[in-house]
Amino acid sequence: MAGGCEKLAVGSSKIDVSKNGGLVMNCYIHPKEVDVIMRDGVENYPLLSESNGCVNGCCTGISIFSKTDYATPNTHEDQEGFFVIAGEGLAQVGDDEFPIGPMTSFIVPAGVSHTIKKNSTSAPVKVFWFHAAI
Repeated sequence: MAGGCEKLAVGSSKIDVSKNGGLVMNCYIHPKEVDVIMRDGVENYPLLSESNGCVNGCCTGISIFSKTDYATPNTHEDQEGFFVIAGEGLAQVGDDEFPIGPMTSFIVPAGVSHTIKKNSTSAPVKVFWFHAAI
């Protein structure tokens, strides 16, 4: 299994990630266990990271876009993938704009600006995101 969960004992939530300095940590988390980070009206729930055994810049989270205007664009040094859980809206990746809805998945290459907004008649757009090294 990826993300440092190779040594997960059956029936245990703790893992021994000795290759990561002999630490013992949880390889799972629930959004209720993290502090929400509000940025430009977007709710961000960082989930898995190095503290859960992820390596090489891998991290995941959930973001909720409630505004009908685009949030301030982000740009990262690594690639970022998205999977739309709920809601309908638009995504802007570089100069491309396209509709998104439940089950839509898209990737943003490293160094490319990106942002999301919901449609005026839609529930907020909820996405699962992940960063991965290139």
